[in-house]
Amino acid sequence: MTSTPFQLPSEDRDSSPYTGFTRAHWEAVADGLLDAAWKWATPGGAMLDLPGRPSRSGVRSDGLEGYARTFLTAAFRVAGADGKDPHNRLERYADGLTAGTLTAGRDDAESWPLIRDHTVFGQPMVESASVAIGLRLTRPWLWDRLDAGTQDRAEEWLRGALRHTPAPNNWYLFPYSVAGFLESVGRGDGETARARQRALDLLEGWYRGEGWYSDGDGRAFDHYNGWALHLYPVLDGYLSGETDLSAPHGARLREHLESFSLMFGADGAPMHFGRSLTYRFAAGAAVAMGAVTGHTPLSPGVSRRLISGSLKYFLERGAAGDDGLLSLGWHGPHDATLQEYSGPSSPYWASKAFVALLAPEEHPLWTAPEEPAPSEGPDRVLSLPSPGLLVQSTRADGIVRLHNHGSDHVRPHEGDTAQVSDPLYARLAYSTATGPTASGNAADNHLAILVAGSRSRRVRIHPLGAGHGDGWGWAASWHRPVFPEGPPTAPGLRVESVTVVRGRHELRVHRVIGAPAGARAEQTGWATDPVGTVRSALHPLCGWTEEETVRAPQGTAFTPWAVLPRLAAQVEGTELLVAVASLTADPDAVPLDAAVDSVEVNGEKVTVRWADDGAVTRVALAPLEVTHAP
Repeated sequence: MTSTPFQLPSEDRDSSPYTGFTRAHWEAVADGLLDAAWKWATPGGAMLDLPGRPSRSGVRSDGLEGYARTFLTAAFRVAGADGKDPHNRLERYADGLTAGTLTAGRDDAESWPLIRDHTVFGQPMVESASVAIGLRLTRPWLWDRLDAGTQDRAEEWLRGALRHTPAPNNWYLFPYSVAGFLESVGRGDGETARARQRALDLLEGWYRGEGWYSDGDGRAFDHYNGWALHLYPVLDGYLSGETDLSAPHGARLREHLESFSLMFGADGAPMHFGRSLTYRFAAGAAVAMGAVTGHTPLSPGVSRRLISGSLKYFLERGAAGDDGLLSLGWHGPHDATLQEYSGPSSPYWASKAFVALLAPEEHPLWTAPEEPAPSEGPDRVLSLPSPGLLVQSTRADGIVRLHNHGSDHVRPHEGDTAQVSDPLYARLAYSTATGPTASGNAADNHLAILVAGSRSRRVRIHPLGAGHGDGWGWAASWHRPVFPEGPPTAPGLRVESVTVVRGRHELRVHRVIGAPAGARAEQTGWATDPVGTVRSALHPLCGWTEEETVRAPQGTAFTPWAVLPRLAAQVEGTELLVAVASLTADPDAVPLDAAVDSVEVNGEKVTVRWADDGAVTRVALAPLEVTHAP
């Protein structure tokens, strides 16, 4: 762990026994981030040109991104202080707004790029939402003090978001947010109404149940649920004065937090899963939004434990360098964490976590004593059939694991090609203590079929179901193996996968169907630091004939160099393959080869008797049925 580059107050272990963080710590971090970023502002303040490799959208778009995303931090900071602005930040943002919109579209050091369709350098549309929300939050102290000409030019620039086509996902909430601001200052019309209704209609179609939205028409379930799909409509309702706790978007946030709150490790780490992970502690934005609005099943002490734990986790692990700037990565810089749209200012969407500051000092979020996080209680297993996810947490080590049988980030119109396989979605499992290996290394938590020397990838995931009982749970899916070399698929080849969890153990059952002669199956486990405290194990139970340890020299977001266990077997036609896996930091954990007392395979049915208590797990593949009995 590293020390934070910011001057923070002394920890308060009386009110915050788990993190020591208070509201004053949040204000200090916000101030530190803003001070560091503003050193890179253009003379007029319209751009914050932070150092680093540019995004695919170019340096001018990146400069606007620096302005917009830090403005969101400043807006939450000032609005939460009821307008108190001792550092005169809003004056600088007002100057930047004036300079950026004066000759918008001109290629110079201050003018903001125009908002276009998402296919034509559309990043300014993303940033328009942060500008609009910032203006809405600070209206009495910034917008209302602008001259009429600047207001008109700002409106014209913002309306570009209403007149151009967003990407087919959460981007529709950017014009929604812009329209909400314009209506709040008396500038609404048919154009703003259409933008808002279009976004709301799409949200209804993307809602899949249990508090989870898909990020678009496919099956992309990830952190965008919290920091976008829930945050924007619930924040809009809050700023509009909505107080009805049964309002649909608020009710969905409440249900989302029932499961999402379990996806933070005892060390504060959020689940390392999905894209845009460089936003880091923005993962706590939904928890904070729920606490601010009352749309939450969590007590104030649990909410603060989660958001402060996440903030502290990243600060102590080098997310902000010695210069106080957030780096592109996870702990520190990490290229494999990034997407091509990421630029130097992208990490500042972490600003969304500062929505917590909308809760004033006397709010229970800050006055109630911290309580344990859900992952710090008894071992938990929670199935989520709608997104096809299975959550498993263990108290002994505070690690939370997410078994993925439903989220693939493949658009409906895309074919099954290896080019769209993404390590941040394609793996069978993710955790709060490990990250996926880089695409050039051996894939962790993956079932691969090798045909003619080409190793398959998991692309489109078809969920088959999920469920849980007292202390155990399961999830299942099937996929068609896709090959990066040669023919993309093999006729009739498919893999059905079932994960059953209890305690720290994961029973992994795969049925390979239609394997051609000469094919080989491989199953990998978790990728970990070979000398670290977190240990990975994978033990064969049925069908596997080879065991080995393979290396991942490019490491993961958690370690610069990693190893992972791998099983292998020759397969042809239909084959049943069974193993038990484990990821643990518990020094007293029993070796994995002693976890199972007996295994019985009868056709396409597997019966496993567990050694610790004699419990029996049965998995039938055709038809699918999973049971577990003491």
